[in-house]
Amino acid sequence: MSTGAKLAVVEMRHAARHAVDYTTIAEHRYLGDIKTHIVNVSSNGFMTEGEMPLAKGERLTVRLPVVGRIEAHLVWSLGGRCGFQLERVIRLNEFIAMVDALSATASPKARR
Repeated sequence: MSTGAKLAVVEMRHAARHAVDYTTIAEHRYLGDIKTHIVNVSSNGFMTEGEMPLAKGERLTVRLPVVGRIEAHLVWSLGGRCGFQLERVIRLNEFIAMVDALSATASPKARR
């Protein structure tokens, strides 16, 4: 019999993360354009670096190479970093092509 904690939130971090250095403009329904610096990405989310004027649960639309425009919602924010979950999981073939495109445009620091 299990006596462990019953978690209300399912941990979704089973997807591999890839370090990137990608700056783009995200669109927010009320705030308009927000400069967004993505530092890692997975098939179901991404992490940004830099302050974001958003509260947990708020949504924005980001433009990613290969994938195009995709909506994401803020899951957590701490110390100038934010974690976003994508509205859908990116298919493997698109994800690989996207990471390749992001790696090609990344700074030498991010490629290490």
